[in-house]
Amino acid sequence: MEIEAALAALSALSQRTRLDVFRYLVEAGPAGSAVGAIAESVGVPAPTLSFHLKELSHADLVTSRQEGRFIRYTANFARMNGLVGYLTENCCRGQPALCVPVCAPKRSATHRRKRIPA
Repeated sequence: MEIEAALAALSALSQRTRLDVFRYLVEAGPAGSAVGAIAESVGVPAPTLSFHLKELSHADLVTSRQEGRFIRYTANFARMNGLVGYLTENCCRGQPALCVPVCAPKRSATHRRKRIPA
């Protein structure tokens, strides 16, 4: 990914509603979601959502397709993975194996296995 594309994607995601929309579409998976469902989920009116979807689309983070009277939006997973790759390509000086413990979520004390007495 080129720096200009990374900046466009990061800029598009730097607004709360757009980040909420993008995360919703990532959760929806490859099937995506219709505009009405997106609006209901993030709690924004259609004209506002249209503006945010346009910004995400210009950054190539979402794609759309017409389905009869409806428009279905889908997260552009290739672009998202490209952005994540761009941000982490030099992780731990080119040795990503060193980053694994640092980047991994910590285990909660409440989710530890119970010891079974012998």
